[in-house]
Amino acid sequence: MAELQGVTSDPVPRPGARWMLEPGTPGGVDDTMERVIRTSRWLIRCIVVVGVVVGATFVVGMRTKSSTVQGAVRRMNKAFWNPRSMRTAGTPGAYASVVHHVGRRSGRPYRTPVVPVRVDGGFVIALPYGGRADWVQNVLDAGRATIDHEGERYELERPEIVSTDAVEDCFGASERRSHRAFKVDQCLRLRIAGPPTS
Repeated sequence: MAELQGVTSDPVPRPGARWMLEPGTPGGVDDTMERVIRTSRWLIRCIVVVGVVVGATFVVGMRTKSSTVQGAVRRMNKAFWNPRSMRTAGTPGAYASVVHHVGRRSGRPYRTPVVPVRVDGGFVIALPYGGRADWVQNVLDAGRATIDHEGERYELERPEIVSTDAVEDCFGASERRSHRAFKVDQCLRLRIAGPPTS
């Protein structure tokens, strides 16, 4: 079959089809990849900057006991951390234990995950939000609470707020570093009222 006059087998780029241009030409493959790389680097820088700002705001807010920052952290804990912690809290080997307390106004029973330290005759619980937390106020108002810890239940009494410095030796090295970093200067101390039950 005779070839048609003026017909070429080379592809002709369509308008807007930059991906068909030769590498190295303006608007070609190399140019597109360079723009993608530049955009990716810019996004990474933005993410890093935002992360640094959020982290700094968190640390400063916790150290200065900012009600805005602490309120946001408490809401996040209630929505995400607390429900997950409660799945295993109080069981043998669990990271958290459970404090049972009663609302001082509502009279409703509540459960709050905490990270206590067992001490002679009782427990000590660091208070990153200070003594203003609702559960702490409930326990102080009632003068008693119950804690599930390592698979056993303890009745507790005589709760009191103490300075972290007074009980710092009860905590491990990593906890002490966290206390200094976030300026955790208060703890709740509770005494065991009787033998534990399973």
